[in-house]
Amino acid sequence: MKPDLVERAVNAIMQADSLIIGAGAGMGVDSGLPDFRGQTGFWQAYPALAEAKIDFTEIANPMAFSNNPKMAWGFYGHRLNLYRKVKPHEGFQILKRIGERLTCEYQVFTSNVDGHFATAGFNTEKIYECHGSIHFLQCSQACQDIIWSADSLQVHTDEQQCLAISELPLCPNCGQVARPNILMFDDYYWLSQRNDQQRENLKNQLTVMKSPVVIECGAGTAIPTVRYFCESQKGTLIRINPRESFVSRTQGIELSCSALEGLKAIEKRLIELKFF
Repeated sequence: MKPDLVERAVNAIMQADSLIIGAGAGMGVDSGLPDFRGQTGFWQAYPALAEAKIDFTEIANPMAFSNNPKMAWGFYGHRLNLYRKVKPHEGFQILKRIGERLTCEYQVFTSNVDGHFATAGFNTEKIYECHGSIHFLQCSQACQDIIWSADSLQVHTDEQQCLAISELPLCPNCGQVARPNILMFDDYYWLSQRNDQQRENLKNQLTVMKSPVVIECGAGTAIPTVRYFCESQKGTLIRINPRESFVSRTQGIELSCSALEGLKAIEKRLIELKFF
């Protein structure tokens, strides 16, 4: 990470009226969440699925809740417990401090379903979760347009077998197995009304941002939703990524490092310049 690039990033922030935050899976790695980079990385995190030759697209699929609900909830129950246990790293607070210092504050666009921006204290009306959230549930058969909180849900899992060993959550309307309100692969049952409201909030927030700076953290090219969104925004794009930091657009700054490392370097220089 070159000091001159950090300096350019800091200058862009200081000239902006608002902050657009883009976050992919790499944002959570510094918090201690597993890196699902490639099939090998996924199977290392879930050896029982590796042994059964079940890949990510098969388990992160609504049909899994019909074909093997105990395994589906073994996977998602483990993730829910992990996301609850892991504390968002300091980079979240750095982004929050930067955004709150700017005139029109911030907007978050994330593909992560862990809910960590809300956990870190970000205004939930300024968070857009394009793939939904594991902290909300819906009927696996979408019998009604009902989404409810998973706050009271406790799922006990056998991590070695990737199986739920407690009672599975059920839809209060039809009694079928419930599932997370997450957009999965080949998903025709996802209820999007919560996401639709977030999208409307996003649209309204972007309207008031005249001179934003965009900070993208840990968004890869395998599922490039976050990258595409960040590249489409006006203002300087600061892309923080240890392996895929390349920016093709003119107003782009590449920081080839982890999210936490890059954000700490930016904050250090902002403090020196008395930005805060």
